[in-house]
Amino acid sequence: MLSKLRTTSIRRAGTIALFTLIACDLARAALPDPAVDAPPAASAKGQQTAVVAGGCFWGVQAVFQHLKGVTKATSGYAGGSAQSANYPAVSTGTTGHAESVSITFDPSQVSYGQILKVYFSVAHDPTQLNRQGPDFGTQYRSAIFYADEEQKRIAQAYIDQLGKAKVFPHPVVTQVVPLQAFYPAEQYHQDYATSHPHDPYIVYNDLPKVAQLRQQFPDRYIGK
Repeated sequence: MLSKLRTTSIRRAGTIALFTLIACDLARAALPDPAVDAPPAASAKGQQTAVVAGGCFWGVQAVFQHLKGVTKATSGYAGGSAQSANYPAVSTGTTGHAESVSITFDPSQVSYGQILKVYFSVAHDPTQLNRQGPDFGTQYRSAIFYADEEQKRIAQAYIDQLGKAKVFPHPVVTQVVPLQAFYPAEQYHQDYATSHPHDPYIVYNDLPKVAQLRQQFPDRYIGK
């Protein structure tokens, strides 16, 4: 499979341009910093990992590959079993998996809360239930897979904060659930946006997210 557009219906293609406009409008709203976050960066040591889901993993991976402090972003699957962690199975929407991205980051450069701020700001639309723009199904749901109680506390507090601030026109539907396991996706999915910048799906859906990252977080954006 070289492009998701080859497996989509005509009606899906017709929604791409509309979704791009909606996503850009949402991204223009400046989100507040998390009121609850990890300890000060100066006291943080080693590498940490955040796992999030927000629609097609191509775009989410592309965003975090351009974020300062992130050392690695890997497309994969979370929420289901090892036996079903493959693209053909996950694409059926019946495996429990969501297309996800594992983000390895240096907490001395970027906090977990700041990772979530980027996730909610530009990586996806957290108000869409079991879909993300042209992609439909539970495998495209919005979810934060927390590794420990601290990540759970920060994620839930930030969702509550965003809800009270009413920064989105609709409620945030992001799930906050424990991470059981993360399974890397097939190699052809890795770095897809970088390797296929002219793919129509990437042009319409994912490059605008990277552009919004650069616009909203100029001090956090790194080129590739």
